[in-house]
Amino acid sequence: MSETRTIKKILSTLNWVPAHWDKLAPVLAPAEIVYADHHDIPAVLAAIKDVDVALLGGDIDLEMLNAAKQVRWVHCDHAGLNASNHPEIHDRGIILTSSSGRSAPVLAEHVFFLLLSLIYDSRLIETHQQGHIWKNIAENRQKGAITRTMGVIGLGKTGLEVVKRARAFGMPILGYTRTARDTIPDGVEKLYCEERGDTVDELLQKSDVVVLTTSLSDKTYHLIDERRFGLMKPTAFLINLSRGPVVDEKALYKALVNKQIAGAGSDVFEQEPLPAESPLWDLPNMIITSHSTPAVADRNGFSLQVISDNVRLYREGKPLRNQQDRRDVYTKGDK
Repeated sequence: MSETRTIKKILSTLNWVPAHWDKLAPVLAPAEIVYADHHDIPAVLAAIKDVDVALLGGDIDLEMLNAAKQVRWVHCDHAGLNASNHPEIHDRGIILTSSSGRSAPVLAEHVFFLLLSLIYDSRLIETHQQGHIWKNIAENRQKGAITRTMGVIGLGKTGLEVVKRARAFGMPILGYTRTARDTIPDGVEKLYCEERGDTVDELLQKSDVVVLTTSLSDKTYHLIDERRFGLMKPTAFLINLSRGPVVDEKALYKALVNKQIAGAGSDVFEQEPLPAESPLWDLPNMIITSHSTPAVADRNGFSLQVISDNVRLYREGKPLRNQQDRRDVYTKGDK
């Protein structure tokens, strides 16, 4: 039987509108709440010293973690926690959770924006429009998305939203996941699983479009490297909506220049902002967006629901939603 846990004092650096706080406050009661601006480091360090729970609008760095002598649960109100998921978190038995999933629908839309931009050669279309050129570019255009096989690496919330949309486009779907599951998600024709000994290699060989929606960890760092680009079809596209270091950018550049793959679209890069001198900017078969996705309706409302659920689960001594573990730790390269 799970052991119940109490919450006496909470630090919040969430920058929410009053309407959301009005809904969350009764959930947190009777705990005392201390507020601080997440960018006011001295105030955060002073406040975090004697709280049980920290609800943060950004990441928790090692300075904050070292000051947090009593904290038992930290929630970071965004998705990828590679900058927060320190080994020390798990060494101390602290629970770490995220708001993963709050932007999943628009991230999935972004995948198809990048894919269709590559298929329809949107850069050439824009050049023609700017030059007032009426020209049929069908001879430059690849076949449409329908019947192309899409391989989705990472079947979390964003990955599953991508699967839904790929089904609507009439695309056969392959999936790769870390954790074994009892059922295969609707629309996925074949599921590969790390816990069952599968690698991403066969998925890469069979896919016309490879979509990365996996989290960044030491395990997924440079998951797509020179060897794996060599497994992909020369007609394939790579779309990265996960984190930049999941892809070896030097290998990506070589694969695009040497036509090992047909093109790539990415919203994330190993160094952000992407340096002006990066050769990726000038590749005709590369579509770049600057880690920016359209807003989703009531994103904070989604976070509110996750935190509310997790307050209840925490007090009941149960596993929390979006709870991180040691497999999610990222220590390679800059965070």
